[in-house]
Amino acid sequence: MAVTNSEQTESKDIKNLDGEESVVSAVAEETVPEGTDVKVEETETVTDENAEAARPKPVPKGSRRGSKAVMVELEKTKELAKENEDKYKRLLAEFENARQRNEKESKKMYDIGAKEVLEKLLPVVDNFERALDAVPKEDKTRGFEQGVDMIYKQLMSALESIGVLPMNAEGTPFNPDFHNAVIHVEDESFGENVVAEEMQKGYMYKDQVLRHSMVKVAN
Repeated sequence: MAVTNSEQTESKDIKNLDGEESVVSAVAEETVPEGTDVKVEETETVTDENAEAARPKPVPKGSRRGSKAVMVELEKTKELAKENEDKYKRLLAEFENARQRNEKESKKMYDIGAKEVLEKLLPVVDNFERALDAVPKEDKTRGFEQGVDMIYKQLMSALESIGVLPMNAEGTPFNPDFHNAVIHVEDESFGENVVAEEMQKGYMYKDQVLRHSMVKVAN
């Protein structure tokens, strides 16, 4: 059906008065032939109560499909994690024990090697002491003798820095773990079983006997 100029003008006037929806209604009334049935669909108003009722309800945890299997799998995973943690702790403890054992063994081997070298140096120390003891008192101030004394003191300082110390057994109770008795004398100035004289110095290397003292025991 063609729309005449008067109809277009009427539609524009209606749009200006009632807005866009009035124009649509007016055009629809003009374009729909008389006697035609128009089906109007009714809309249902949904309230908040109806919307809440229509919303799907959450499924209880115990009724969810597969929840039991998931819980079983979760428990297995926890047990496995616990086992792995225990294994890790045991391995860490074993590693620490092995490290300490290796450290002790290395230290022990080092001390054994050091003792073998130090034992060979002790006769040199003995000769230094004999030489210094043989110098007359009036000659101890000479340059050569003072130089020898300084070298001896430097050597003893170096030995002390690595743990070598003389026992200084004279005047101490006799102890077979540290002393080697070669002479027994009667001397009232000393107590019973006391070292009266150290004939050859004994030395300790840290907590080990480097060389036993050769001593004279009184009473």
